[in-house]
Amino acid sequence: MSAKIKNDYGTIFIDDSVLATVAGLSAMECYGLVGMSNRSAADGLVELLRKEHLTRGVKVETENDSIVISLYIVVQFGTKISVVANNIIEKVRYNIENLTGMKVKKININVEGVRVQK
Repeated sequence: MSAKIKNDYGTIFIDDSVLATVAGLSAMECYGLVGMSNRSAADGLVELLRKEHLTRGVKVETENDSIVISLYIVVQFGTKISVVANNIIEKVRYNIENLTGMKVKKININVEGVRVQK
């Protein structure tokens, strides 16, 4: 499903993959985030995704005029997870709302792992 914005000139459709890209790039700007991980880490192995595949670590659902985003992340060892998660939530919400004009209903942060940076 895609986001839909209606105005006097017509209707704008924004695909979920575009929203996922914006959310992923916004999250990557935050300190303490090592990268995005696969959404399907069912077997306990977490794969760190490269920048060109970071939308696999983002799930976007659009409902009427609101957006729900789930991010699957790997954080840096030694950082406070709650602070990193709050920074990501604020940054993603700000960028999505300013770029699309739509409201972000909820942002879910799923910490899939902790990585030691060298």
